[in-house]
Order: sequence, then structure tokens, then C-alpha cells
Amino acid sequence: MPPEIASHPLNTRPEPSRRFSVAPMMDWTDRHCRYFLRLLSRHTLLYTEMVTTGAILHGDRERFLRYNVSEHPLALQLGGSVPADLAACARLAEEAGYDEVNLNVGCPSDRVQNNMIGACLMGHPQLVADCVKAMRDAVSIPVTVKHRIGINGRDSYEELRDFVGKVREAGCASFTVHARIAILEGLSPKENREIPPLRYDVAAQLKRDFPALEIVLNGGIKTLEQCQEHLQTFDGVMLGREAYHNPYLLAEVDQQLFGSTAPVISRAEALAQLRPYVAEHIASGGAMHHVTRHVLGLGTGFPGARRFRQLLSVDIHKAKDPLALLDQAGELLEGR
Repeated sequence: MPPEIASHPLNTRPEPSRRFSVAPMMDWTDRHCRYFLRLLSRHTLLYTEMVTTGAILHGDRERFLRYNVSEHPLALQLGGSVPADLAACARLAEEAGYDEVNLNVGCPSDRVQNNMIGACLMGHPQLVADCVKAMRDAVSIPVTVKHRIGINGRDSYEELRDFVGKVREAGCASFTVHARIAILEGLSPKENREIPPLRYDVAAQLKRDFPALEIVLNGGIKTLEQCQEHLQTFDGVMLGREAYHNPYLLAEVDQQLFGSTAPVISRAEALAQLRPYVAEHIASGGAMHHVTRHVLGLGTGFPGARRFRQLLSVDIHKAKDPLALLDQAGELLEGR
């Protein structure tokens, strides 16, 4: 198994493809999740959970930047609004070998708003531009932005176009667009992913108005067929919750979206390849559910799927031999 690293300069890598990516998701896309997803697809661009600049600069830096070398291509998503702090964190990301740094301008939670992080920054396009410029001046790896199509009180297309134009002037060439506005008061983050309507037409207008920019579409995409359709308009697609809850969807990404001729990995093969990683995590003092909570989505759509999920979500907490339990779960995937 490839070693985990905290600092491993790899910034001679080519710019990653954003044709298909898995979104940064708090509490979900941790290093264990990303290791698992990489077993399913070699070409998918993976993102970390959002990490705040304060956590990196004043917290356990090694823990927040830690990843496994097999996770490449890999992007670090940052939350922050102080240009100098973002530049310092971007430098640390580059030194650690990340392939991209992404600025979060889409998270609507109250907690991040109070710290001028996330979607509220859409109301401050010049500040976002200053942040992007500071990061681009500090590193040679790509600096990208993930944002909404607007926020309440600033949701016209003209304001969105001006926001993208201002950030483009700072040197950003790649924008991932969550095609919903964010309601900054009265809705939870979960509600903000569901209640504001999807407006793919608004994101498509951005691509028409800024044809030279890379525009990646995010929001509500559930199938590879939908990905193929959106790729007729956009430069890339990003999946979030669907990729997490139905991870086996990634098994055909390389063949369908990247033209790979490698055989599609089976569910059983993916779990078998994950086993040494789980064993090493346990040997280092970790709990098996830190890893296996991310694989429950493999158990969908076949006889025994419910038992598979029960083994790795309920029974796991009382198992004396967790690896034996993992093997038992693996038997339910045989031939699938």
C-alpha cells in the first residue's frame, strides 16, 4: 500500500483534468473516503473536505494536509477570506504535493458566514479576486473557485457575470458552478442543497459569455448519462451526494468519460483491494468504521445488500474481529 504523507512535493505534475470530479463534502470526503473512491476510478479528480485557513495555520497542520499518494489527482479546498492567510495555506498545499487549490465560495452555513467564508463571499467579488490573486502569486499549481449562481439579495445574472468577470481578472481560469443560489438566512446547509431550484441554464449562459474559461457544472447530477449530456455544454461535471451514496457509479467513469480500456473493477474487487488499507489503519490504532462507513453505498441494488450495510454499520461496533466481519461482508459482494 502506498505510504501516507504529510509533505511530499509533487508540483511538477500536469494540471489535473476536471472532466469528472467528486465534490468536497464536509464529514464525508476525508482521506479514507478518497482512498476508497480512488480504487474505483483512476482519473476522477478528488477534493478534500473544506479546510479553513485557521485550522491549517493554527491547528494540527499535518492532520489537515495528510493524504495517501494514491489519491492523486487531488485538490485541497480552502475556506477563508484573508488573502495573506490563503496564500500561506496555498504554499503549504503546494509543498505537500496537492494538484490544485480551490477556494470555497459556496458553503451557506451560519458558522462559516460568521467568519466570512463560503457563499457570503459572493457579495464581495473584489475580496474574492484579491484572495485568488494572492494565492496565484504564491504558487504554481492551479487556483480555482467553487461558487453558487448567487445569494439571496444578489441573485441576478448580471451580478453573477460581474463576479466571475472580476475573479477572472485576478487570474482564475476554472470555475465550478453549483447551479443554485444560496439562501444565507433561514435555510440549513442541507436545505440549501435541495430547496433553491437548479438553474443549469444560468450556468450555461456563463459558459457562453466566458467561452475561454473552464466551467464545471455541479448540482443535482445523478447518472453518467446525465454527465455525458452536460459535457456537451460544460467543460466538466462534479458529483457530490450521488457519488457518495452510490459510489460504484465511479467504476465506469474512466471507461465512459475518459476513454479508458482498462476493465471495470467489481464491487468485490474494490472491497478486497481496500482490505490491506483497513488492516493497516486498525494496526495503527484506528477503528475499522472510520474507513468502512464510506463503503456502505456499495451495498445497493442486489440481494444481500441490506445485510452488507448492517454488517459494516451496526455489527461492526460489537465485532471482536473486525477484519473477519469485513471478509463476511465481502462474501456478499462476490460476483458483483
